[in-house]
Formats: sequence, C-alpha cells, structure tokens
Amino acid sequence: MYVNTQALLSLTAGILILVRPALLNYIIAIYLIIVGVLGLVR
Repeated sequence: MYVNTQALLSLTAGILILVRPALLNYIIAIYLIIVGVLGLVR
C-alpha cells in the first residue's frame, strides 16, 4: 500500500509540474512532507 501511495503521489506531482512549472517548489515541498509523514507513521 505504501509503495502504491508513493507512486501515486509521484505521478500526480509530475503531472502538476508539467502543467504548471511555477508550482515546482510547492509541489516538491508538499511531496516531501507527505512522504516524511508516511515514513514516520509506517
């Protein structure tokens, strides 16, 4: 389940970066926070 969640987050972040490159910093920050929280909870 964890790998599927991380893959889904990566795919979503990649699509958003392609659509709106200006959001790159925010997308990376949110992605890292989510992956970090999932890593602590797991």
